[in-house]
Amino acid sequence: MTPTSQVKILPKKAKNSRIKERLKNNTSLYILLAPATILLILFAYVPMYGLLMAFKDYSPALGVSGSPWVGFKWFIQYFNSYQFWPTILNTLKIAVYSIVFGFTLPIALALICNQIRVQAFKKFFQVTTYLPHFISTMVMCGMILLFLSPSNGLVANFLGIFNVKMPDVIGNPNAFASLYVWSDIWQHVGWNSIIYLAALSAIDPTYYEAATMDGASRLQQMIKIDLPLLVPTMMIMLILAVGQLLNIGFEKVLLLQNPLNLSGSEIISTYVYKVGLKSFQYSYSTAINLFQTVINLVILVTVNFISRRLTKTGLF
Repeated sequence: MTPTSQVKILPKKAKNSRIKERLKNNTSLYILLAPATILLILFAYVPMYGLLMAFKDYSPALGVSGSPWVGFKWFIQYFNSYQFWPTILNTLKIAVYSIVFGFTLPIALALICNQIRVQAFKKFFQVTTYLPHFISTMVMCGMILLFLSPSNGLVANFLGIFNVKMPDVIGNPNAFASLYVWSDIWQHVGWNSIIYLAALSAIDPTYYEAATMDGASRLQQMIKIDLPLLVPTMMIMLILAVGQLLNIGFEKVLLLQNPLNLSGSEIISTYVYKVGLKSFQYSYSTAINLFQTVINLVILVTVNFISRRLTKTGLF
C-alpha cells in the first residue's frame, strides 16, 4: 500500500467513525423521529406514484402500471376545454384578492394590537380575534347562508323592517370572490396575526425607548421600527402564501357554490372534484391537479428568487 492510498483511506475511516458515533449518541432522537418520517413517506411520497395517471389512460381494472400511456393528451384536453379559462381566472381572482387583503390585514392587526398598553384589554382583544378561527368550514358556510339568504336570512329580515329588499349576494357570481375573501378574513385574521405579534415581541425595547426620547410618536415608531423589523417575517409569509396561489380552500367554495353563482365560483379544485370523483375521469383530473401543482411550484421558486435578490430573505 502506497503512502498516497493510506492518506485517502484514513480520512474515510475517520469520517465513518464520526458518523457511527453521531448515530450512537443520537439514537433516541432518531427513534423519536422515525414514526413521523415513516408517515411522511407513506402519505406524502408514496402517493406520488399516482401522478403517472396524468400521462396514462387509467383503468381501475388495469391499475396504474398496466394502463396505456397517452402522453400529454389530458393536459391538451384541459387547455382546449371551455372550462380552462373560467377556472383559471376565477381561481386567480379569488387567490389574488385573498393575498392582497388576507396578507396585509393580519400585519395591520398585529401592529395595532402591539400598541395596546392595557394588558387585560390586549388579551381580550386577542382572544376575540382568535376565536373565529376555530369555527369549522361547514359551520362557517352555514352562518353565511343563515345571515345572507335573500329570502329568510337575518340581514334580509332586518332590512325588511325598513322595506328594503336584500340583494341576492349568495347567488351573484360577481360577488362570490368578495363573499369568500371577507368571510375568510373575518375568520382567520386574528389567528394569522399571531406570528407577527411573536416577531414584534422579540424586538428590543430599547429601540422604543430611544425613539420616545427622540420625540417619535407611536405611528412613527410603527413605521420606522416595527415594519422594517417585520420585513423578514413578512417575506417568508408572502412566499408561502404565493406558493399556494392556486390552492384555494376547496371545501368552502364547494359549500357556497350553487347554480346561480357557478360562473364566478367554479375554480380548479372544484372542477377537479367534479371530473374526478363525479365523472370518474381519474387521469383527466390528475392531469389538471398536476398542472396546478407545477404552476404553484414555479411561482414559489420565482417569488423566493426575487425575495432573495431584494431582501436577502427566502425559504431556500
